[in-house]
Amino acid sequence: MRPLTQGLPGALAEFLRDVPTSNGKVGFAWKAAVGTGLERVTSVRLEGSVLLVDVPDRNWEREITRSSGVILARLQTLLGRDVVTEILVRRPGPPDLGQRRPRPPRH
Repeated sequence: MRPLTQGLPGALAEFLRDVPTSNGKVGFAWKAAVGTGLERVTSVRLEGSVLLVDVPDRNWEREITRSSGVILARLQTLLGRDVVTEILVRRPGPPDLGQRRPRPPRH
């Protein structure tokens, strides 16, 4: 007899594969693949078969990029091999300084 925890990923994958692909399904699979802590500091969106992962800073970008092989394998197990084929990690760029208003001169 196998422990329940061994059967859960397979049951979850079977359930998810029967549900049409949507933002909610992808977000749920992301949370299952990376855990609550990482899910809280990221946002994900699927474009084609590329999962766009927005992160708040360079540290999170580095951690997710470093773990992307493991994360991709988990997502493919949950969603199917062709749903997500690549993970692209992005973080906000520097503010556009050209749009800043000049300060009025001080007297």
